[in-house]
Amino acid sequence: MEKISSNQCFGGWQQQFSHDSAVLDCRMRFAVYLPPQVAHGQRVPLLYWLSGLTCSDENFIHKAGAQRVAAELGIAIVVPDTSPRGAAVADDEAYDLGQGAGFYLNATQPPWARHYRMYDYVSQELPSLIAAYFPVNGRSAIAGHSMGGHGALICALKRPQDYVSVSAFSPIAHPVNALWGQKAFSAYLGDDQQTWREWDASLLMAAANVDAHRPCRVDIGLADGFLAAQLQPEALENAAAASGYPLQLHRHEGYDHSYYFIASLIEAQLRFHATQLFAMPG
Repeated sequence: MEKISSNQCFGGWQQQFSHDSAVLDCRMRFAVYLPPQVAHGQRVPLLYWLSGLTCSDENFIHKAGAQRVAAELGIAIVVPDTSPRGAAVADDEAYDLGQGAGFYLNATQPPWARHYRMYDYVSQELPSLIAAYFPVNGRSAIAGHSMGGHGALICALKRPQDYVSVSAFSPIAHPVNALWGQKAFSAYLGDDQQTWREWDASLLMAAANVDAHRPCRVDIGLADGFLAAQLQPEALENAAAASGYPLQLHRHEGYDHSYYFIASLIEAQLRFHATQLFAMPG
Protein backbone atom coordinates (compact mmCIF):
# COMPACT_ATOMS: atom_id res chain seq x y z
CA MET A 1 0.00 0.00 0.00
CA GLU A 2 1.34 3.43 -0.95
CA LYS A 3 0.44 6.74 0.68
CA ILE A 4 -0.25 9.29 -2.06
CA SER A 5 -0.97 12.34 0.08
CA SER A 6 -1.66 13.49 3.64
CA ASN A 7 -3.09 16.89 4.63
CA GLN A 8 -3.97 18.10 8.10
CA CYS A 9 -7.64 19.00 8.26
CA PHE A 10 -9.65 20.09 11.35
CA GLY A 11 -6.97 18.59 13.56
CA GLY A 12 -7.11 15.26 11.76
CA TRP A 13 -5.67 14.03 8.47
CA GLN A 14 -7.13 13.68 5.01
CA GLN A 15 -5.12 11.01 3.24
CA GLN A 16 -5.10 9.09 -0.05
CA PHE A 17 -3.64 5.65 -0.66
CA SER A 18 -3.25 3.23 -3.54
CA HIS A 19 -2.95 -0.53 -3.42
CA ASP A 20 -3.10 -3.61 -5.60
CA SER A 21 -6.57 -5.14 -5.44
CA ALA A 22 -6.75 -8.91 -5.81
CA VAL A 23 -10.53 -8.75 -6.20
CA LEU A 24 -10.48 -6.16 -9.00
CA ASP A 25 -7.15 -7.23 -10.54
CA CYS A 26 -5.90 -3.65 -10.83
CA ARG A 27 -4.38 -0.80 -8.86
CA MET A 28 -6.99 1.03 -6.76
CA ARG A 29 -7.07 4.32 -4.89
CA PHE A 30 -9.05 5.27 -1.81
CA ALA A 31 -9.24 8.20 0.62
CA VAL A 32 -9.33 8.12 4.42
CA TYR A 33 -10.14 10.89 6.85
CA LEU A 34 -8.66 10.18 10.28
CA PRO A 35 -10.09 12.40 13.03
CA PRO A 36 -7.81 14.01 15.65
CA GLN A 37 -8.76 11.43 18.29
CA VAL A 38 -6.45 8.87 16.67
CA ALA A 39 -3.42 10.99 17.62
CA HIS A 40 -4.13 10.07 21.24
CA GLY A 41 -4.18 6.35 20.58
CA GLN A 42 -7.95 6.10 20.29
CA ARG A 43 -9.53 3.61 17.92
CA VAL A 44 -12.50 5.15 16.18
CA PRO A 45 -15.63 4.00 14.34
CA LEU A 46 -15.86 4.66 10.63
CA LEU A 47 -18.22 5.56 7.85
CA TYR A 48 -17.81 4.18 4.33
CA TRP A 49 -18.88 6.65 1.64
CA LEU A 50 -19.73 5.38 -1.88
CA SER A 51 -19.77 8.02 -4.61
CA GLY A 52 -21.90 8.30 -7.74
CA LEU A 53 -21.55 8.07 -11.51
CA THR A 54 -18.42 9.71 -13.01
CA CYS A 55 -16.94 10.33 -9.54
CA SER A 56 -13.75 9.13 -7.90
CA ASP A 57 -12.75 9.23 -4.24
CA GLU A 58 -11.91 12.93 -4.63
CA ASN A 59 -15.38 14.38 -5.22
CA PHE A 60 -16.55 13.69 -1.69
CA ILE A 61 -13.39 14.70 0.13
CA HIS A 62 -13.16 18.02 -1.74
CA LYS A 63 -16.85 19.02 -1.94
CA ALA A 64 -18.92 17.50 0.85
CA GLY A 65 -17.35 19.34 3.78
CA ALA A 66 -17.64 16.31 6.03
CA GLN A 67 -14.30 16.56 7.80
CA ARG A 68 -15.30 19.27 10.31
CA VAL A 69 -18.14 17.24 11.80
CA ALA A 70 -16.22 13.96 11.52
CA ALA A 71 -13.41 15.57 13.54
CA GLU A 72 -15.86 16.73 16.21
CA LEU A 73 -17.57 13.35 16.46
CA GLY A 74 -14.44 11.22 16.19
CA ILE A 75 -15.48 9.27 13.09
CA ALA A 76 -13.13 8.10 10.34
CA ILE A 77 -14.41 8.25 6.76
CA VAL A 78 -13.26 5.83 4.06
CA VAL A 79 -13.99 6.72 0.43
CA PRO A 80 -13.21 4.13 -2.29
CA ASP A 81 -13.17 4.83 -6.01
CA THR A 82 -16.34 4.07 -7.98
CA SER A 83 -14.90 1.38 -10.26
CA PRO A 84 -11.74 -0.45 -11.26
CA ARG A 85 -9.36 1.71 -13.30
CA GLY A 86 -6.52 1.31 -15.77
CA ALA A 87 -5.64 0.72 -19.39
CA ALA A 88 -6.32 -3.03 -19.07
CA VAL A 89 -9.77 -2.50 -17.52
CA ALA A 90 -12.81 -2.68 -19.80
CA ASP A 91 -14.48 0.68 -20.45
CA ASP A 92 -17.23 2.33 -22.46
CA GLU A 93 -17.54 5.76 -24.07
CA ALA A 94 -20.75 6.49 -22.15
CA TYR A 95 -20.55 8.10 -18.71
CA ASP A 96 -22.94 5.55 -17.17
CA LEU A 97 -21.06 2.35 -17.99
CA GLY A 98 -17.51 1.18 -17.42
CA GLN A 99 -14.84 3.12 -15.56
CA GLY A 100 -16.45 5.51 -13.10
CA ALA A 101 -19.68 3.49 -13.21
CA GLY A 102 -19.07 0.20 -11.39
CA PHE A 103 -22.53 0.13 -9.74
CA TYR A 104 -21.14 -1.71 -6.69
CA LEU A 105 -22.11 -5.15 -7.99
CA ASN A 106 -20.21 -8.26 -9.09
CA ALA A 107 -20.26 -8.50 -12.88
CA THR A 108 -20.74 -11.91 -14.46
CA GLN A 109 -20.52 -11.05 -18.18
CA PRO A 110 -17.50 -10.47 -20.43
CA PRO A 111 -15.59 -8.21 -20.75
CA TRP A 112 -16.65 -6.86 -17.35
CA ALA A 113 -16.40 -9.94 -15.14
CA ARG A 114 -12.59 -9.90 -14.89
CA HIS A 115 -12.42 -6.56 -13.06
CA TYR A 116 -15.88 -5.32 -12.11
CA ARG A 117 -16.46 -6.88 -8.69
CA MET A 118 -17.02 -3.68 -6.76
CA TYR A 119 -19.42 -5.26 -4.28
CA ASP A 120 -16.80 -7.72 -3.09
CA TYR A 121 -14.22 -4.92 -3.05
CA VAL A 122 -16.16 -2.39 -0.96
CA SER A 123 -17.81 -4.94 1.36
CA GLN A 124 -14.91 -7.33 1.97
CA GLU A 125 -11.47 -6.56 0.53
CA LEU A 126 -11.30 -2.88 1.42
CA PRO A 127 -12.68 -3.34 4.97
CA SER A 128 -10.06 -6.03 5.61
CA LEU A 129 -7.36 -3.61 4.47
CA ILE A 130 -8.73 -0.80 6.63
CA ALA A 131 -8.92 -3.05 9.69
CA ALA A 132 -5.32 -4.15 9.21
CA TYR A 133 -3.72 -0.73 8.71
CA PHE A 134 -5.84 1.92 10.45
CA PRO A 135 -6.89 2.60 14.07
CA VAL A 136 -10.56 1.65 13.75
CA ASN A 137 -12.66 -0.09 16.38
CA GLY A 138 -14.78 -2.42 14.24
CA ARG A 139 -18.02 -0.41 14.26
CA SER A 140 -18.97 0.72 10.76
CA ALA A 141 -21.74 2.56 8.94
CA ILE A 142 -22.19 3.11 5.23
CA ALA A 143 -23.55 5.95 3.09
CA GLY A 144 -23.48 7.12 -0.51
CA HIS A 145 -24.88 9.33 -3.26
CA SER A 146 -26.88 8.37 -6.36
CA MET A 147 -25.20 5.23 -7.75
CA GLY A 148 -23.30 5.17 -4.45
CA GLY A 149 -26.56 5.49 -2.54
CA HIS A 150 -27.70 2.36 -4.35
CA GLY A 151 -24.40 0.75 -3.38
CA ALA A 152 -24.68 1.71 0.29
CA LEU A 153 -28.21 0.38 0.53
CA ILE A 154 -27.45 -2.97 -1.08
CA CYS A 155 -24.32 -3.45 1.05
CA ALA A 156 -26.32 -2.85 4.24
CA LEU A 157 -29.19 -5.03 3.05
CA LYS A 158 -26.98 -7.91 1.89
CA ARG A 159 -24.45 -7.76 4.77
CA PRO A 160 -26.33 -6.20 7.73
CA GLN A 161 -23.89 -7.82 10.16
CA ASP A 162 -21.20 -5.42 8.96
CA TYR A 163 -22.96 -2.09 9.53
CA VAL A 164 -24.78 -0.40 12.40
CA SER A 165 -26.62 2.05 10.11
CA VAL A 166 -27.00 3.13 6.48
CA SER A 167 -27.85 6.36 4.71
CA ALA A 168 -28.07 7.72 1.19
CA PHE A 169 -28.44 10.93 -0.74
CA SER A 170 -30.59 10.65 -3.87
CA PRO A 171 -30.10 6.88 -4.31
CA ILE A 172 -31.01 4.91 -7.42
CA ALA A 173 -33.58 3.10 -5.33
CA HIS A 174 -35.19 0.75 -7.86
CA PRO A 175 -32.57 0.18 -10.60
CA VAL A 176 -34.38 -2.72 -12.30
CA ASN A 177 -37.00 -0.13 -13.27
CA ALA A 178 -34.66 2.77 -14.14
CA LEU A 179 -32.69 3.38 -17.34
CA TRP A 180 -29.37 3.78 -15.53
CA GLY A 181 -29.86 0.47 -13.76
CA GLN A 182 -31.22 -1.39 -16.77
CA LYS A 183 -28.26 -0.37 -18.93
CA ALA A 184 -25.67 -1.31 -16.30
CA PHE A 185 -27.37 -4.54 -15.26
CA SER A 186 -27.78 -5.69 -18.87
CA ALA A 187 -24.07 -5.19 -19.51
CA TYR A 188 -22.67 -6.44 -16.22
CA LEU A 189 -25.17 -9.21 -15.40
CA GLY A 190 -26.69 -10.26 -18.73
CA ASP A 191 -30.25 -10.55 -19.98
CA ASP A 192 -31.69 -12.74 -17.23
CA GLN A 193 -33.55 -10.16 -15.20
CA GLN A 194 -33.95 -12.56 -12.29
CA THR A 195 -30.25 -12.03 -11.57
CA TRP A 196 -30.82 -8.28 -11.41
CA ARG A 197 -33.13 -8.57 -8.42
CA GLU A 198 -30.36 -9.25 -5.91
CA TRP A 199 -28.87 -5.83 -6.70
CA ASP A 200 -32.06 -3.78 -6.30
CA ALA A 201 -32.40 -2.00 -2.93
CA SER A 202 -36.19 -1.74 -3.05
CA LEU A 203 -36.62 -5.44 -3.75
CA LEU A 204 -34.09 -6.39 -1.07
CA MET A 205 -35.69 -4.08 1.48
CA ALA A 206 -39.17 -5.43 0.83
CA ALA A 207 -37.93 -8.92 1.67
CA ALA A 208 -35.64 -7.98 4.60
CA ASN A 209 -36.09 -10.03 7.74
CA VAL A 210 -36.41 -8.03 10.95
CA ASP A 211 -33.06 -9.37 12.18
CA ALA A 212 -31.43 -7.66 9.19
CA HIS A 213 -33.02 -4.26 9.79
CA ARG A 214 -30.66 -1.33 10.36
CA PRO A 215 -31.50 2.34 11.00
CA CYS A 216 -31.72 3.92 7.55
CA ARG A 217 -31.88 7.57 6.51
CA VAL A 218 -32.45 8.72 2.92
CA ASP A 219 -32.41 12.37 1.81
CA ILE A 220 -33.79 13.43 -1.56
CA GLY A 221 -34.10 16.84 -3.19
CA LEU A 222 -37.45 17.64 -4.76
CA ALA A 223 -35.76 19.77 -7.45
CA ASP A 224 -33.67 16.77 -8.54
CA GLY A 225 -34.07 16.31 -12.30
CA PHE A 226 -33.47 12.56 -11.96
CA LEU A 227 -36.06 12.04 -9.22
CA ALA A 228 -39.01 10.48 -11.04
CA ALA A 229 -37.29 8.52 -13.81
CA GLN A 230 -34.03 7.32 -12.24
CA LEU A 231 -34.29 7.51 -8.43
CA GLN A 232 -37.88 6.45 -7.64
CA PRO A 233 -37.75 6.88 -3.85
CA GLU A 234 -41.40 5.91 -3.54
CA ALA A 235 -40.38 2.33 -4.41
CA LEU A 236 -38.05 2.32 -1.41
CA GLU A 237 -40.75 3.84 0.78
CA ASN A 238 -43.22 1.13 -0.28
CA ALA A 239 -40.62 -1.57 0.35
CA ALA A 240 -39.96 -0.29 3.87
CA ALA A 241 -43.68 -0.28 4.59
CA ALA A 242 -43.99 -3.88 3.37
CA SER A 243 -41.23 -5.26 5.60
CA GLY A 244 -41.33 -2.81 8.49
CA TYR A 245 -37.81 -1.62 7.66
CA PRO A 246 -36.80 1.42 9.77
CA LEU A 247 -36.48 3.93 6.92
CA GLN A 248 -36.44 7.68 7.48
CA LEU A 249 -37.13 9.31 4.10
CA HIS A 250 -36.60 13.07 4.11
CA ARG A 251 -37.78 15.20 1.18
CA HIS A 252 -36.21 18.64 0.76
CA GLU A 253 -37.78 21.45 -1.26
CA GLY A 254 -35.50 23.22 -3.71
CA TYR A 255 -32.51 20.88 -3.53
CA ASP A 256 -31.14 19.07 -6.59
CA HIS A 257 -28.75 16.18 -7.29
CA SER A 258 -25.52 18.09 -6.77
CA TYR A 259 -22.87 18.25 -4.07
CA TYR A 260 -24.46 21.49 -2.88
CA PHE A 261 -27.24 19.24 -1.57
CA ILE A 262 -24.78 16.83 0.02
CA ALA A 263 -22.81 19.65 1.66
CA SER A 264 -26.06 21.06 3.09
CA LEU A 265 -27.16 17.80 4.74
CA ILE A 266 -23.94 15.89 5.41
CA GLU A 267 -23.84 17.02 9.05
CA ALA A 268 -27.34 15.66 9.63
CA GLN A 269 -26.35 12.31 8.14
CA LEU A 270 -23.11 12.10 10.15
CA ARG A 271 -24.96 12.83 13.38
CA PHE A 272 -27.55 10.20 12.43
CA HIS A 273 -24.77 7.62 12.10
CA ALA A 274 -23.03 8.79 15.28
CA THR A 275 -26.04 7.78 17.37
CA GLN A 276 -25.50 4.20 16.21
CA LEU A 277 -21.70 4.14 15.97
CA PHE A 278 -21.34 5.27 19.59
CA ALA A 279 -24.28 3.31 20.98
CA MET A 280 -23.46 0.62 23.50
CA PRO A 281 -23.44 -2.82 21.77
CA GLY A 282 -26.53 -4.85 22.55
